Amino acid sequence: MGWEALGQWGDDAARIGPLAGGVANDVWSVHVRGRLAVGRLGARSDADLAWETGLLLRLDREGLSVPVPIPTTDGRLFADGLVVMTYVEGGPPETEADWRRVADVLRRLHLTTAGWPQRPGWRSSTDLLHAEIGTKIDLGAMPPEAVARCRAAWARLVGRRTCVVHGDPNPRNIRITADRVALIDWDEAHVDVPDLDLVLPHNAADLDSGAHDIAAQASAAWEAAVCWDDAYAIKRLAQVRAV
Repeated sequence: MGWEALGQWGDDAARIGPLAGGVANDVWSVHVRGRLAVGRLGARSDADLAWETGLLLRLDREGLSVPVPIPTTDGRLFADGLVVMTYVEGGPPETEADWRRVADVLRRLHLTTAGWPQRPGWRSSTDLLHAEIGTKIDLGAMPPEAVARCRAAWARLVGRRTCVVHGDPNPRNIRITADRVALIDWDEAHVDVPDLDLVLPHNAADLDSGAHDIAAQASAAWEAAVCWDDAYAIKRLAQVRAV
């Protein structure tokens, strides 16, 4: 249906202008019921969108600052691949103190979602020690040597507890104000080992040297596999130690 689906949020619903949303989605600022919001149109399955919107509602109830899904006029949280969410004000983290606030919020996310079910169709990093495909990852498309390096990095995570990880806590996906830290863009969220979220500037999460090395290697391997084989993926793979 495309953006015609926006009409299911009311007669006054309208697009305003495009926003940066990555390559997987078409993201716009929208006007819905007299307020500014964000609309994201993509090709995710209904099961995937149900998982994401359900997670965001739970996090909002738990007091975390996230984009909250705005329902259609008949109460659905998404329609025809379109999700409409509240607009989140703020700027990116800039200082070490900002990043420490981010680390605190990520740890709240991890504690809140212990035992959460896996996102439909996704695999954790340790699942990929045995599986080849998980949503955006297809290890069969990578050279065998690259796969061996990635799996060696992920093997160091075996036995760790899991929870929801944001999956991409870069400055573009964080909105900070004086009184709160919000996480936006939950496209990469899935269940995995929490330290993957905590490889932050200034080592703001205070990981010890061993834990930081394990998380940094596993995170670089994940990003290489997710976006193989563009220039960024090749750069990230180069940061994963050879077997």
